[in-house]
Amino acid sequence: MKKPLLQLHLSVFLAGFTGILGKLISLNEGLLVWYRLLFTVISLFIIFRWKGMLSRLSWKQLVPIGLNGVVIAMHWLFFYGSIKYSNVSIGVVCFSLTSLFTAILDPLINRRKFDARELLLSGITLAGIVMIFHFDSQYHTGIIMGIVSSVFAALFTIVNKKLLAHYDSPSITFYELLVGFVVLSLFMPMYLDLVNQHFLLPSTKDFIYLLILSWACTVCMYMLLMAALKKVSSFTTNLTFNLEPVYSIIIAFVLFQENKQLSWAFYAGLGCIILSVFLQMRRVAKTI
Repeated sequence: MKKPLLQLHLSVFLAGFTGILGKLISLNEGLLVWYRLLFTVISLFIIFRWKGMLSRLSWKQLVPIGLNGVVIAMHWLFFYGSIKYSNVSIGVVCFSLTSLFTAILDPLINRRKFDARELLLSGITLAGIVMIFHFDSQYHTGIIMGIVSSVFAALFTIVNKKLLAHYDSPSITFYELLVGFVVLSLFMPMYLDLVNQHFLLPSTKDFIYLLILSWACTVCMYMLLMAALKKVSSFTTNLTFNLEPVYSIIIAFVLFQENKQLSWAFYAGLGCIILSVFLQMRRVAKTI
């Protein structure tokens, strides 16, 4: 397997643990994301400052990077909300719709023609999600939140690829997450009041899980992803991330016995998603 695809799949493997950790951490989705951003920003600042990897950017340059940071923060909020309102398996499967929204948004943003093959492969993924949504009605709220999270994920990846053409990946990653943290902090009091939740310090167990989430599943994962994006299209990246549910679901079955909560429709839908990933990876492996 060529290096960009290997980097991409390693990042997907690490991402597969984010849903599991979201389930294990007892904090609600807002506090979970706030702490994830806090620990990640601190870690990145120490690493990048020590290695001299941060570039100084003007306010004009920071605007598009910062806005994309807000986008990734929103993706995380809805992603973990999806898991909290359903389960890990449902939350990560809905994330697979990212490829569909990429196939639609990428041509609009980059002013290129729609790719019939991308739409067809995304349609297979959509069929899988529809099948799950139709038959597993108890998870409608979680599924809707998961779909919204996939819209933000698609937008984030598309914009990130454009930013990589002008700035280095360490600076992009750091400033995105820094702005995402600052904006979320500004709205956190309002959010906590809305959900009737007091600000909580994480327990010792939650603190350990948050560190793993921040260091392994955020810092390492995003550096691998940024490197892969230099050679791999945003559509292929998002479609490959459809493999994230496979890793997450296997672990969720072992840890939480979620296989007892899911119907045949879930497995049929998951089969459609895996098929779409397999077909796309066969196509892209010949072009890199």
